Amino acid sequence: MMSRLFNIAGPCNAADHYMLPAMARLPEVTSLLKNKSYFVIHAQRQCGKSTAILSLAREINAGSAAVAMYVSLEAAQAFPDPNEGMPIIYTRILSAARMVQCLMNFPGLSKPAEAYTVSEIKSERIRLLFSELSVYAGKPLYIFFDEVDCLSGTTLITFLRQLRDGAVSLRKGENFPASIALVGMRNIRDYKAKIRPDSETLGSASPFNVVTETLTLRTFTEPELRSLYAQHTAETGQVFTEDALQKAWEFTCGQPYLVNAIARWCVEKIHENRYDEPITGEDVHEAKEKIIRERGTHLDSLMERMKEPRLRPIVEQVMLGGDVNFDEYADDLSYALDLGLFKNVDGILRPANPMYAEIMGRYLSYGTQMKVRQDVQETPWVKDDGLDMQGLMAAFQEFWRENADESAVPFHYREAYPQIVLQAFLQRVINGGGEIIREMALGKKAMDLGVLFRGAKYAVEVKKLAYYEKSREKAYKQVTGYMDRLGVPEGWLVVFDPDLTKPWEGRISSEDIPYAGKTIHLVRC
Repeated sequence: MMSRLFNIAGPCNAADHYMLPAMARLPEVTSLLKNKSYFVIHAQRQCGKSTAILSLAREINAGSAAVAMYVSLEAAQAFPDPNEGMPIIYTRILSAARMVQCLMNFPGLSKPAEAYTVSEIKSERIRLLFSELSVYAGKPLYIFFDEVDCLSGTTLITFLRQLRDGAVSLRKGENFPASIALVGMRNIRDYKAKIRPDSETLGSASPFNVVTETLTLRTFTEPELRSLYAQHTAETGQVFTEDALQKAWEFTCGQPYLVNAIARWCVEKIHENRYDEPITGEDVHEAKEKIIRERGTHLDSLMERMKEPRLRPIVEQVMLGGDVNFDEYADDLSYALDLGLFKNVDGILRPANPMYAEIMGRYLSYGTQMKVRQDVQETPWVKDDGLDMQGLMAAFQEFWRENADESAVPFHYREAYPQIVLQAFLQRVINGGGEIIREMALGKKAMDLGVLFRGAKYAVEVKKLAYYEKSREKAYKQVTGYMDRLGVPEGWLVVFDPDLTKPWEGRISSEDIPYAGKTIHLVRC
């Protein structure tokens, strides 16, 4: 019998894919359905939302106590005008009802959207259809709307208004679905951002008041990652070594797509389904690198988000270790967290996992890397046992002086441009023979770069001049602390003056600073 697969596209099913119990990460849903609640389930892309609600719908319909419908609204994504969007939604509801055994013979399903005027569908037809289906079902009817955040503009308002009207009628004892879940990447309070400023006023009875509870589908825990991989071992005999399991957790922090993608690459690409070969930490590391370089649909979509104006200042300040006014950017910070780009760790915003941090750095520096490849043909700083880091940093200073000018600064990430160029330069030198570990977080006032090359480790901390001048002692403590974490006796503190209009004389310099029994190589740029 053919073994199951690690799935990285679309919902999982237990017959074909390794998967964890779908509702284990949403234990609250059962009581919400029982209490006839209308609620939101939101989580980052490819985190298992569709898998969870499809599994729940199948489980409910396999019993006799209630009826469940799964309705995807993705088809209405490009139609903010309700004259176009609402008939599509109505059609999707009819199609979903036909998939449920106890509803498929309901007479109303034979009348398509075209049988009604657009005005009827916009005003009440969806509400009336749900009322009729609730009567026909003869038991509690639950509706799971997936991809709700595909809706926008007045289509979104019109759709939510009919749900709200139905919810009010349900409280009055009339027939309507007992519980409705709105599922997507965003919380319902954030859907307002998808409404054009010139669209109709929401009025006092806001359609966004339709839900009473909001749930977030979390990522995997480390025991869950191990449990998922153990399913493959149980079915095939192929073992994940302890080092492989630890590295998979370290790189992904449980992000479901990444967890599955790494395992899939190891099993199918590296070992080509030879199950007698164990999967090692080296395999996981190779898989991580390949996934980042290939930048599949999931990662490409996530990185494209970084072009959005509302995310740019947050991404840039995380890279710089700067500060963001949480009052001014509250909605945008919430958006960044909902997308899964970042996580909040004890009040500090940082990339959600090391793979995302590396992808951010590579993505933003990709264009600069192309220029570096053209200008830096030779890499004499590469040695058999590591790097001539002093020579490399001197070469970077020269490169920076020759190439840094106002006209070269990318419009979207002006403040982080020096950090982007340094990463591109380092990436060019170590490509194929090492890696860069990027550590960044809001409020840190620095970015840490761990350069690993041919068994050697190099600690590099990058700071803006203003942060360095404000507290040199803090800067020295930070970089020596990073040296301690990497277990090295020396490190490089690169300080950038972001004002590219100043004359270069006096800006480019190097100095060795003994501190706490270690050596700090201060590199001014």
